[in-house]
Formats: sequence, structure tokens, C-alpha cells
Amino acid sequence: MKQSFIIAVFLLFSIHLTSQSLTTSAELNNKIFKQIESQIEEVNTLYIDLHQTPELSLMEFKTSEKMASHLEKLGLDVIRNIGGNGVVGIFKNGNGKVIMLRTDMDALPIKENTGLAYASSVVMKNAEGIESPVMHACGHDLHMTTWLGTLTTMIELKKEWKGTIIAIAQPAEEISAGSNSMIKDGIFERFPVPDYALCYHVSPDYKAGEIGYFPGSIFAGVNSVNITIRGSGGHGAQPHKTIDPIVMASQTILALQTVVSREINPVNPAVITVGSIHGGSKHNIIPDEVKLQLTTRFFKDEVYQEIKEALLRIPKGIAIAAGVPEDNYPIVEFMGDITPPVANDPDLVMNAVASMKSILGNNKVYQVDPATVAEDFGRYGRTKENIPIALFWLGSSNHEQIEDQLKNGTKIPALHNAGFSPEFKPTFRGGVAAMSKTLIHLFNSK
Repeated sequence: MKQSFIIAVFLLFSIHLTSQSLTTSAELNNKIFKQIESQIEEVNTLYIDLHQTPELSLMEFKTSEKMASHLEKLGLDVIRNIGGNGVVGIFKNGNGKVIMLRTDMDALPIKENTGLAYASSVVMKNAEGIESPVMHACGHDLHMTTWLGTLTTMIELKKEWKGTIIAIAQPAEEISAGSNSMIKDGIFERFPVPDYALCYHVSPDYKAGEIGYFPGSIFAGVNSVNITIRGSGGHGAQPHKTIDPIVMASQTILALQTVVSREINPVNPAVITVGSIHGGSKHNIIPDEVKLQLTTRFFKDEVYQEIKEALLRIPKGIAIAAGVPEDNYPIVEFMGDITPPVANDPDLVMNAVASMKSILGNNKVYQVDPATVAEDFGRYGRTKENIPIALFWLGSSNHEQIEDQLKNGTKIPALHNAGFSPEFKPTFRGGVAAMSKTLIHLFNSK
């Protein structure tokens, strides 16, 4: 009887604690949504301004200053010109974890074709002096406003958590240079080292305000490769007196198609795409060389090494078979630093997912497949500090558009498309709510 009484008391106490916990979580959700609604019109105005005034990679001078000014208004300590146009904002709120929240700022050389009243009409020169139309076709305007909305919410609710926020506004993501430049400029030496680093990337593939996650490498690594196939040119009517680089280039392209299908373990995704082939000048002239431009995609470093080896071996082997002398073998150039995969930390992702579901609901936060697109956010997780990182997809499409696509196959303009047009308010609400709840829980967890 005594044992039964103790068990009953324990169960009642457990139910009471659970009820308290649920009430606390619900109250926090209400506070977060209240903060979102209090700022959404003002931030919508900022979103329109950012959308109308995009700037290209390495040229984000005005955008960078806008981000810095907004951080100062929020009360952060702000440091400008980190790694170029990068901005770092620090908000210390007592002792606790350090969490980095990152946005990117640059736009793309695309002429906007959305038909929006606030469409970009900007034309500007890039860092090389080449002029082009510019638009935010990758959603960085939405990244910035969701980032600022989350920071605003966290500061307004600072009694709910303790710790330090490191807010990073990064330049040059589109050319995969910004994270490298900020790391080289010492963000992890000059400022507190984060316990975690988090960010979003918007996606038109998912409904506005919903979250897609993957507990592992969510985006691929990438590198570009130039291959120059060299032969011996001559008259098109006398091919026997030449070593034809066009034929060798054709053989090389076909042979490269077998690298992924026959050399790499089938459980490891990879892509080798020849995106450009240039050679020759006239119908009846066999040229001396043909130039190929390639992109490679991979999710593991060892797969990239296999790809590199194949790209060095196959063109050379075809050249040898064609009788090319050693001093004229193909030239294979790997273009600078690779952009590594965005390797999400599984534990961090799943902790965040629990928080996101607790405010958005289970049906609005779901696991998705990895994507072979690239993002330089992955570099923040590959420094000597070994910082756990997590990138999440933030759905940005009108719900009716998604339903129409599912039923009728109607195409929604993709990222990097001139027609890309996210739904601001529901995307902002979902993004700020999910990230704010996640940050508070991460700060308060042991």
C-alpha cells in the first residue's frame, strides 16, 4: 500500500512538472510570435529596400553598412570591414554559450523578371569592371531580414536566456569567397569562439515558413576545373597530318561520364559536369587546342580526391593513345580552394529540430534529401576550432504555388532564376520563430 502511494505521488508530481514545462514552452512561443508581429511591417519595408538595392559579390558596400547600422541600433558591439565588407556584431547577455548566427549579403548578375512592384532595376559593375543587371535571385535579402528579425527577438527576450550571440553578415557567398576571407581575417581569433554556428538558406521547393533539415552533409562540396586538350592542328582535309584535339576532347568528355558510374562507390554521390567546350575557328581548320570547363560536386573529401585523380589520368591517357608527345600533354587546372560540403553536425541539427517543432509543429519541420548545390558556410565548421555547424532550408514559396506544382506540374522559379520571388511574411514568421526558439533552447541547455 505504501509503495503504491509513493508511485501515485511520483506520477502526480511528474504530470505537474510536464504540465509546467508545456506551459512554459507555450508561453515562450507566444512571446516569440508577439515579437515577430511587432516588427514584421518595419522589416518588410527593409526587405523591399534590400531587394531593390542589390549589390554584387565583393561590392556589398551599402548593404554592409545597412547591416552594421541595424546591429548598432539593436545594441550590439559592431566591427566593420572584416574580410572585406563583412560585419561582426556581438551581444553579451551574461555567462553562457557562444552561438554564431550568420547571414550572407551579396546578389547575382541577373536581370530580374518577377514583375514585382519593387523589382530590382540596378545595373552595376562587378569587381572586374564588367557591368550587368543585378538581383537577389538567391534570397540573401530574405536571409538578412530573417537574421535581423531573429536578433531583434532574442534581444527583446534576453531575460529568457544567457550567453553571447556572434552575428555575422558575410560578403561574397555567391563566389565562395566570403567565409574564407572572414576566417583569414581572424573572426575566431579576434572574437569569442562559438560553441555552435547556425544559418538558413531559403528554398522555393518548400512552403513558406517551413523548415527542411538533414543531419549530415546537406550541401555538396564543389570545385571548378579547366582542362586544355592540346594537339597539332592543320587542314581539315588532311586530318592524318594532325593530332586532332577536338576528337580527343570528345573522347575525354565521354570517358569522364564513367568516373561517377564506374570508379566511385555507388553509395557516395558525386557529379562531374562539362559545362563548356571551346575550340576551333573555321570549318576546315583543325585547331591546336580545345578548352573544357567543368564543375565537380561531392559530399566526402575522399571522393573529391578520387575525382581529382581521374581528371588528371583520363585526359592524359587519351592524349598518349593519340600519340601526343609528353611536352604537349593536357593541362588540368583545379581552380583555387574547394568549397567544402556543408557538413551539418547531426546532434546540433536534431537538438534544433526538437526546438523548431515545438513552435512550428511537427508537420512543418521535416527531413529532406541532401542537395548538390554549394554554400561556403561549410568552411566555418572546418577550422581548427572544430565548431559544430547547422544549415537549414527555409521554405519560401506561396502554399498555393506548391499545391499547384504537386497537382499540375507547374514550375516554380528556382534559385538563381530571374523569376525567383519568395513570400516574405510567412517565410519571415516561420524562420524567425524557429531560429529564436532554437537559440533560446541551445543557450539554456547544459
